[in-house]
Formats: sequence, C-alpha cells, structure tokens
Amino acid sequence: MRTSSEFDIVIIGAGPIGLTCGIEAQKAGLSYVIIDKGALVNSLYNYPVTMTFFSTSEKLEIGGVPFISDNPKPRRNEALEYYRRVTLKFNLNLRLFEEVLSVQKTGEQFEVQTIKETYKARKVIVSTGFYDLPALMDVPGEDLPHVTHYYKDPHYYALQKVVVVGASNSSVDAALETYRKGAEVTMVVRGPEIGRRVKYWVRPDVENRIKEGSIKAHFNSCITAIRSGEVDINTPDGPITVENDFVLALTGYKPNFELLRKFGVELSPDDKLYPQHNTQTMETNQPGLYLAGVVCGGMDTHLWFIENSRDHAEKIVQHILAQDQVS
Repeated sequence: MRTSSEFDIVIIGAGPIGLTCGIEAQKAGLSYVIIDKGALVNSLYNYPVTMTFFSTSEKLEIGGVPFISDNPKPRRNEALEYYRRVTLKFNLNLRLFEEVLSVQKTGEQFEVQTIKETYKARKVIVSTGFYDLPALMDVPGEDLPHVTHYYKDPHYYALQKVVVVGASNSSVDAALETYRKGAEVTMVVRGPEIGRRVKYWVRPDVENRIKEGSIKAHFNSCITAIRSGEVDINTPDGPITVENDFVLALTGYKPNFELLRKFGVELSPDDKLYPQHNTQTMETNQPGLYLAGVVCGGMDTHLWFIENSRDHAEKIVQHILAQDQVS
C-alpha cells in the first residue's frame, strides 16, 4: 500500500512550469507532490513590485485557465494572483518552504530527502528555475550590506546615489525607476550598449535619459571594488571612483548547477553548462528524472520562458504514461 509520502511523481519547484507539471499529472491520474524551498511561484514573488511582463497574459496561462489582465502585458501582482487562483482551482498538492536536500535512486524508485520529510517516487521532475542564484561579480566589497543582487521597490532608493550594474531588462527598469524617484543613477555596463533584449518600449526611454545626461552610463566598463560610500570603476578612459550609497548588481542569475550535479544530471563541458536531456521527452541521463522550464537552458537563461516551456509538462507526462503502458 502506498503511504502518504509515496507518489508517482515528485516535482521540485513550484513556479508556473512546476505547477503545470502538477496539473498534467493530475489530469493523467498520476499521484504527485510539488515541493519548493520558498513561496508559491517564489521567483515571481521576488520580481520588482512594479515589473511588467514582456509576454501578454494569454502566453502566461497554464492549465487552460484564462489569465484576465487589466493591461495587455500583466504586472507582477496580477501574475501572483493568477497562479494562486490556478493552484486553488486544481487543489494542487504543495509543500512550500521545504528545501530539497538530495535525490537518490535505488532500483526503480527515487528517494527525495527534504528538510522536513523523505518522499518516495517513481519519477522526479526538476523545475527549479534560475532566479535564486545571482551571477556574482567577484569583486572586493560585493558582500557589503548596501550591495544587492535583487531589486524590489524604487522608493527605497529615493534621493540616493545608486550604481546599477548591467544593461538587461532588470537593470534598465531599476535605473529608470530609481531615477524617477530622485536617485542619482550611474549605470555600469560591460558591453558597448544597452542590451538588445531590453523591452522595446523601454529601450528608447533609457537611451534618451543617458543621452540627455539624466542617467550617467559607463559602457565597456566594470566595477573593480566597492567600499562604504564609493565604488571603483574601470572605464575605457581609465579607472574612476564615484560616490555611492547603494549598488544594484543586477548581473543576471543562474540555475543551481550543484543541485543538478547532486541529482546525477550531466552538464555540458563548456561554459554553457547545458544539462543533458532528451528534448522530446525531457528525460535526463538519469532514467526517470526529468527537467522542465528554464533550468533546461543552462547559462542561456534567456532561451526558455513560461510561454515556450509550458509544453514540457505534457511531454513528460506523456512519456511516463507511455512507459507505464510498456511495462
């Protein structure tokens, strides 16, 4: 007899794609549990409070539930409410604020150890995203309390001297929003220009603010050291030091590769660190262990979004059902 901690599938990660995997498992009559070390859709919760998605609402839908938004492109709070309502509609089996410590396979069964319990399952789906681990600059002072790799609300930085590192969507949003709260903003950009993938309606705004001098920008530059009250920057014209109250080091994020390695997933030998998996079934080199969502892209975290990885859940469940028929 199956116990309360035995399931057909353990799903690691309660983001939109992890929830989609639970919905597909439920539809197929498979028992499952979704485990996350944080809150429901934890990555979205940690997005800036004013963030607007690049995608339109219909492309963020899961489980066939319509996403009704006040705007063509929904905001963070609307998404949090939508995914919470979807979770309640399907009465998904969740374990939140429960970190997974290990995944071991014995014979045909997996044993998933968390900080609270040990689960047993025939299959495991890893859908852990990438937002929990920032890509560090590895410079002196990066661990000081006025340095952060996450940006939540512009009001906190009102009337302050703020250095924003990076030129991605998150960096540009932070620079513009803090500037409009009265901050003195300096952008430090490793490349020669604002990122090509910055939202098309935002890019002209930041470029014009830089052109007029409202926001200072140092391109082809990098931070070399951070101290209380100042930051050293290496620029094409030589090193400079600028006064500073806060550093927003929005340098990107990466999947938890060490966790994948602990699970036995092989990574490509190059700097992309692509996890090995079959793109048709999403099964990794570990039979019975699957990947879903942005974690599939290794360091290329821009390859997968909610809208183009929703079908991962269906591929996985179809493969599991096909294997069950064979056996």
